[in-house]
Amino acid sequence: MSTIDKIIADKRREVSSRKRQKPIEQLKEEVHSMDKCRNFYRAVTKVNSRGLNVIAEVKKASPSAGIIREDFDPTAIARTYEKCGADAVSVLTDEKYFQGRLEYLRQIKEVVNLPILRKDFIVDLWQVYESRAAGADAILLIAETLRPGELLDFMIAAAELTLTVLLEVHQADTLLAVRSVIGFPKKGYSVLGINNRDLATMQVDLNTTSRLAGLLDNTDELVAESGIKRRADVEKVKKAGVRAVLIGQVLCESPSIEEKFAELFG
Repeated sequence: MSTIDKIIADKRREVSSRKRQKPIEQLKEEVHSMDKCRNFYRAVTKVNSRGLNVIAEVKKASPSAGIIREDFDPTAIARTYEKCGADAVSVLTDEKYFQGRLEYLRQIKEVVNLPILRKDFIVDLWQVYESRAAGADAILLIAETLRPGELLDFMIAAAELTLTVLLEVHQADTLLAVRSVIGFPKKGYSVLGINNRDLATMQVDLNTTSRLAGLLDNTDELVAESGIKRRADVEKVKKAGVRAVLIGQVLCESPSIEEKFAELFG
């Protein structure tokens, strides 16, 4: 069993347990009176004088890197990102593999004015409602981990809840299969992410963005993810035509987030 297969199997068990504690009807009641989400779509697709929009990720740990930041204060990190000029914030909420927490979403939402992406492994419609109730403005859906019917159902629910979907792909055949659903069920609620990490080997190849971006007629809604560590990497994905980057580990592991952000994007 590959790492991603194990993660997804564990996530399905985790969600099954949590669903018994809080039924979807209760979540629907919680989100019924909530204000409309902050506009993640606009934040990551707008024309930016920097040439790229930045989704800065609050990330404590990962299976490949272990602990990334010992003095981990999610709200302080998010505030720093906003001060640096990030356009949106990504928050890891998976506990078992990334040491994230769902409550970080609400805590961060209270201290920054940026739209917030919930970064987790969404495998059940219940999680779409859970994300909205927890304060997310956007959710990550990994195309390789979902059946086509599931993906469309989750995108419909997200749009109804005013959540933006970051639809992530890792390989060319997946991109070719799902590129037409960006904009479904209505324009302005989904963007496409190309993740440079191979799900089978967990190795990162920055050329993945350039290679897969060439399969698209329009890159105005395209986000590059993983492996961006240096200014040269930023320039490389810019040349591929992406509109935004999602970046976390290199920022969170830096002694000075401000200096690293300026080095990459200043």
